[in-house]
Amino acid sequence: MGIVKKSRVRELSIDFLAYLIGSGLYAVAVNTFSAPNNIAPGGVTGLSILINYVTQAPIGTVMFLLNIPLFLLGLYLLGWKFIAKTVVATFMMSIIIDVTAPFIPAYQGDMILVALFGGVLEGLGLGLVFLRGATTGGSDLAARLLSLKFPHLSLGRLMLSVDAVVILVAALVFQNVESVLYAVIMLFVSSRVVDGLLYGADRGKMILVVSRKSGEIAKEVMDQLERGVTLLQGKGAYTGENQEVLLCAVRRHEVAKLHTIVRTVDPDAFWMVAEAGEIMGEGFKKLKAPDRKKRRNKT
Repeated sequence: MGIVKKSRVRELSIDFLAYLIGSGLYAVAVNTFSAPNNIAPGGVTGLSILINYVTQAPIGTVMFLLNIPLFLLGLYLLGWKFIAKTVVATFMMSIIIDVTAPFIPAYQGDMILVALFGGVLEGLGLGLVFLRGATTGGSDLAARLLSLKFPHLSLGRLMLSVDAVVILVAALVFQNVESVLYAVIMLFVSSRVVDGLLYGADRGKMILVVSRKSGEIAKEVMDQLERGVTLLQGKGAYTGENQEVLLCAVRRHEVAKLHTIVRTVDPDAFWMVAEAGEIMGEGFKKLKAPDRKKRRNKT
């Protein structure tokens, strides 16, 4: 029981640290780049910046209030454990945005720099929160909810779709086409950074090789690249011959070496290279099973 408690405290501490750092980065993005330059980069944050522009209401406070309906919907669809983390992360971010607003200097120089650096900081802040299994509400939570319906789409792309609506509203409020265009740049950069943090470290290539020498190729791949290989049973539709299809996942920089191996062993091999958005397992991102461990400890 003591081991379980210690592990739980450690996980909560890491969560808190990630939320704190992520909130700080996001606060800099909002207070230094977005709000002072009338850029509403989508989502509840963008709506809060618009409301602040019109009423001078605190951005962080408005963010939290606007998120309450999404919290209730998320509680119903995603469960209280996920929403509990999201409420904590959103509350921290709202507080930090309002508390740091008077102390963080605003940058009102080159608008391209505003969009780029604002997008990077926003993406880093959101990505840290996402990595710990929460969101910061708004389009982040909306993207999580949409991912239940569209699991094949990344969070970054779903956020991009949701935020586009807010950007259109910002065009009417600010009545400035340039601020909207910069918001699009910031939003795009942010979504790419989020995807990079969540999936970038585990992206790679999936290789399929059809060859009469698949066994030899597999041996060379395991010896030279130290990558696991799976041999699938296939059958040529035209020839009717049974053939083995080699399946292998590699890092991007290993594709050229694998190409050399295949062509050296069998110049007539047929092969395909596909993008692998996320690879989990030995040699890549490790699978975790905290629930199973907890059950074993309890027994």
